[in-house]
Order: sequence, then structure tokens, then C-alpha cells
Amino acid sequence: MVKRVAPTDTTVMIVGESGTGKEVIARAIHGSSRRKEKPFVAVNCAAIPEALIESEMFGHVKGSFTGATSNHGGLFVAANGGTLFLDEISTMPLTVQGKFLRVLQEREVRPVGGSSSTPVDVRLLAASNTEMEKLVEAKLFREDLYYRLAVIPIELPPLRERQEDILPLVQHFITREVTEPSRKIRVS
Repeated sequence: MVKRVAPTDTTVMIVGESGTGKEVIARAIHGSSRRKEKPFVAVNCAAIPEALIESEMFGHVKGSFTGATSNHGGLFVAANGGTLFLDEISTMPLTVQGKFLRVLQEREVRPVGGSSSTPVDVRLLAASNTEMEKLVEAKLFREDLYYRLAVIPIELPPLRERQEDILPLVQHFITREVTEPSRKIRVS
């Protein structure tokens, strides 16, 4: 699936339990895309306080609020030309989701306190460890935004459901940790 979606600019929603490798998949999509030489900006939406998420995502102009001592471009501008990976998108406050949807539709951002918009060319990848459909049903996540994000859904099963991957993963991590290039370890 990664190989099929990488050449496109379609938004992708990656869903899986914590630790299943959602960011690894996002990086693989970016690394196989035409945008691979451009920025890959990963952000954990759950780690941004609700009061700051709009400013972090869309930027702000100097003086637009207390503490805004300079202009700030925001994450969309930082990822311009590349990929913006939004981990734990399910935690995005409803108050920001409408503006986020507008950025996806119009391909431009208006910073907090700004009067003009800046065009952006960003491939969006989103991830969640929550079943997004349940959040939509509970009116905790906008349905229209969900469908814009989940154009191509990728579900990552936990490792306990794909035991055939254990040995290749062990080999990969051991090989990565071996510091001597001439030394090889084989797991069987």
C-alpha cells in the first residue's frame, strides 16, 4: 500500500495501536514520494496545548496575542513542498478543525491575527490510535474533515497479529545496532 500511495499527493489516514509504527509508515510514504527531498515535518497533536495549536499549525503575526513578539510561519509553512505528518490527529480540538479543513480545501494558510493568506503545497499524512469513526459518531471529530483526511486509510495491526514479522524486525534492529560494519548477526 505504501508503494501505491507514495507517488500520489492524496491524504492518508494511518490508524493503529501505539507502537505499531505509524510514523515509520508515514516516513516510508514520504521517502518514496516525489517530495522526498523536501521537509518531513512530524507533529504530535496531543503534545500541543489547545491554546497554542492554531498558532503552531497556521502561524501568527507579531502582536496578535500576548507573547507574540515576532511573526511565526507555522507548521504548514515549515512543511511547504514536503509532507506534514499529524500524529494523534484525533486530539485536535473541534475549535481548530474547521480552519484546518479550510487549509486542506484552499491550500493556503492565514496566520492568527493576519489579514492575508500564504499558499502552501503540503502532502498531509495523519495518524491516530483511536477509531476515528467512533469520534465522528460521538461528534468529537468533524465528519467532513475525517473524510478529507481518510481518502486512503491504512490500518496497522499490532505485532501480536502479524507474528511472521517478528524475525525480520529483530534482524533489522540487531543489524541497526551493530556498530562494527564487518560484523554480521544472523537471527533464525
